[in-house]
Amino acid sequence: MPGAPRPRPTSIPGRGERGSASEEGQGVSSVAGSGSVEPVGSLSAADVAELSEAKRLLESESLAVRLTLLLGQPIEKGLALLPAGATEQIQKVTHAALERALRVALSTLARESEGGSADRLHKLASAASGAVGGVFGLGGVVVELPVTTVIMLRSIGDIARREGHDIRSPAIQMACLEVFALGGPGSADDAAETGYYAVRAALAKALSDAAQHVAERGLSRGGAPVLVRLVEKIAARFGVVVEEKVALGAVPVIGALSGSLINTVFMEHFQNKASGHFVIRRLEGKHGRRVVQEAYEGIP
Repeated sequence: MPGAPRPRPTSIPGRGERGSASEEGQGVSSVAGSGSVEPVGSLSAADVAELSEAKRLLESESLAVRLTLLLGQPIEKGLALLPAGATEQIQKVTHAALERALRVALSTLARESEGGSADRLHKLASAASGAVGGVFGLGGVVVELPVTTVIMLRSIGDIARREGHDIRSPAIQMACLEVFALGGPGSADDAAETGYYAVRAALAKALSDAAQHVAERGLSRGGAPVLVRLVEKIAARFGVVVEEKVALGAVPVIGALSGSLINTVFMEHFQNKASGHFVIRRLEGKHGRRVVQEAYEGIP
């Protein structure tokens, strides 16, 4: 489609055993533009290159901007077409979808701890789900979003595993859910609360409490207050992005075909966030969070 943005990668070069030495060198050069990436503290040049690419993925243009450029339709036009009460309905559906994703994270991700990444398969499945939602409009979201959210979670789990994380760990399972909060600002956020580390700080206690609860009690009390609080916090941010997706689907010229395309971009958007997130968590495990955060914030 003319004017469409070039697709962004969902993997980051320069990953040691996940890429050859030549690929690692290409990753460093691609970030610096001239191969001049310098070490920062205990971070090697390759680490800094990975961190730079992770920041680009995490803080690139919003989903709203990408979809507007891709489809040539402003989000505002779609938002104006949504019926009264649509925001509340979308938030309810988003909350339910995340609750289902939480159950999947705790019950099936651990059993899928081996095997290759299936990013392309997940995109195809998401596209098919989006086509259904595109046919039925806002009403289709009730059926489509829970399916899409679970597909996305499985893809996020794949990405975490690819970056060397143990997805049998409750902390990593919660980190997979955290990705849904990284896709855009929440309804009550101001500019100071939308940065990557600001979002993580805002969710830190809820994630820690939820991971501890799961480690000690598993799913024996699925409606535990700590899990409910976590879902509510993530839903407040994820729901805003979902509403943007639904808004474009409300434009009359957007049908099943474009609904499929919207969901593909939606999936890719969160795959990119997951790639950046789990690269940073891997680097934090190696160098410590403070060191990595300071380096991250120093990258222009």
